[in-house]
Amino acid sequence: MRIETMSKSFVHWVKKVEFSDKPAYLLLPELISEDIRSGRLLAKDKLPTLREMSGLLGLNYTTVARAYSEASKRGLIETRVGLGTFVRGISASQPLRGGSGSEMTMNMPPEPQNSALLSHLQDSAARLLSQANWWGLLRYQDFGGTPEDREVGAHWLSSRVSDSSPYKVLVCPGIHSVLAALFSMLARPGELICVESLTYPGVKAIAAQLGLQLHALPMDDEGPLVDAFERACKSLSPKALYCNPTLLNPTTVTMTRARRESLADVALRYAVPIIEDDAYGMLPVKTPTSLANLAPEITYHISGFSKCFGAGLRSAYVRAPSERQAQRLAGAMRATTVMASPVTNALTTQWVKDGTAQAMLDAVREECSVRQTMAASYLKDRQILAPLDAFHLWLPLSPEWSPVEFASYLRTKGAGVVASAAFSTDGDPPDAVRICLGGPLTRDDCQQALSLIAETLDHPVHPDSTV
Repeated sequence: MRIETMSKSFVHWVKKVEFSDKPAYLLLPELISEDIRSGRLLAKDKLPTLREMSGLLGLNYTTVARAYSEASKRGLIETRVGLGTFVRGISASQPLRGGSGSEMTMNMPPEPQNSALLSHLQDSAARLLSQANWWGLLRYQDFGGTPEDREVGAHWLSSRVSDSSPYKVLVCPGIHSVLAALFSMLARPGELICVESLTYPGVKAIAAQLGLQLHALPMDDEGPLVDAFERACKSLSPKALYCNPTLLNPTTVTMTRARRESLADVALRYAVPIIEDDAYGMLPVKTPTSLANLAPEITYHISGFSKCFGAGLRSAYVRAPSERQAQRLAGAMRATTVMASPVTNALTTQWVKDGTAQAMLDAVREECSVRQTMAASYLKDRQILAPLDAFHLWLPLSPEWSPVEFASYLRTKGAGVVASAAFSTDGDPPDAVRICLGGPLTRDDCQQALSLIAETLDHPVHPDSTV
């Protein structure tokens, strides 16, 4: 690879290194990871030497060496003596629901083992489709859903948000699309958004795509640290606070009411909009009040059906701070998604109205409890974070395994978990993995996967066996 070619390949790193406040040795591994996920870097691609990279990016040799070492620890690259440094890439995923009973990487709700509920789903959908105005559903429509869709959405949100007027509610094609639109609407390239130090990986991908900076807030058992958020507000002028306050993906931590009140107070004093990703908020029967209730004039509250119904139901509701902000967000989303599918909207509205959505939520809650109880029996004494109303858990690892090696080894055995680096926004991921209990198709599949994980923890193998 000639210097000219390398310069073209990595030119997009130069500005990010120049303008980032993050130490370069932590930033470079994130840039490598982003380029792997975007396809700019492929497995087996050769990276520039330490000296070449330091010259390209204007960094000293020691900093680049430290960055390569960090990227190697995260399983992103490997150095072969006498040959150079190469991209390891990301392990090929198992087929999602396509023949693997032990897929535990994608965070999806368990499928309730309830034949009567499945029959009800089929009957309800068939009844709707047989009675629908199909020409109406096949036309372009205004973004945000019909008046009925928005009214039903406001009703569904009312258990979490007291002021959920239909005029402030939009029906959207999934939570991820709402986040992408909000990030683009609230911040410009180079500007900063505060997030938890461990967060939903999709947020990292959105920020990278839009050229936004993520400022990691350290956390304790109650949520993001308030003092850290206030310092960021004083010195960094963040454009928003993004948080996942209930059953945080990945750690399952639910932010306490006191912490929510304190964060809301800081956000109000500094006029920083809050993006409240409440994807898991419907799962617990009882949850601390929403940030939208504490700071309604600055909070965008988002809830969807991918985590309490099924990942394939790409439908979400966002409650904006005001009717004007809802209209502004509708414009931002129209530019990226045109509109939510009227067919999906009609189906979601029907299922909320006739009680199907609530029945599914109740069934998912029950299945979560069964699987978490199962996990507790296999992973006892492992200090797991695993509330009964969640379908994922957070597993700290002992020194015998690094998270990447542990995930890679399990992958070779037919089970998938996610290493902590995927969620880290501060470049210092803990030694832990996230395990989704909803991925395995049946309880037996879940039991087999948990047995494999427990056996691996009890009898660690040499890390070389994962390569």
